Amino acid sequence: MADPEPACPIAPVVDIVFSRWTTPILWALHEYGRQRFVELARRISTITPKVLTQRLRQLERDGMITRTYHPEVPPRVEYEITELGRSLAPLFAELAEWGAAHLDAVQRAREAYDADPTRP
Repeated sequence: MADPEPACPIAPVVDIVFSRWTTPILWALHEYGRQRFVELARRISTITPKVLTQRLRQLERDGMITRTYHPEVPPRVEYEITELGRSLAPLFAELAEWGAAHLDAVQRAREAYDADPTRP
C-alpha cells in the first residue's frame, strides 16, 4: 500500500487549509481584517467557542494567523491573518470561481443520484 502523502502531494496542504473551520476563519480574517474572538464568533455563527479556540490555536501554530494580546482591563486579544495565510487568497478565489461555475451541476447530480430507485 502506497504512503498517501507521496501518492498525493497536496494531502498535507488539504490537511492544513481545508479542515472544517479553517477556511471560514481564514476567509473572515482576510475579508474583514484584524478581529477579536467575539467578532469571529459572530461572523461564523455555527462554530462553538471551544472549536473556534482550538482552530485559532492551530492556525497560529501553522503560521497562518497571529494572536495579539493587549494587557488591558479587561484583556483584549486580536487575531489577524499573516502573509502566509494571505498567500492562500488566490486559491480561495479560484475555489469561489469553481463553485460559482459548478455547484449547480453538483446539486443536479446529487438530486439525480438520490432519485434513482436502483441505488441502495
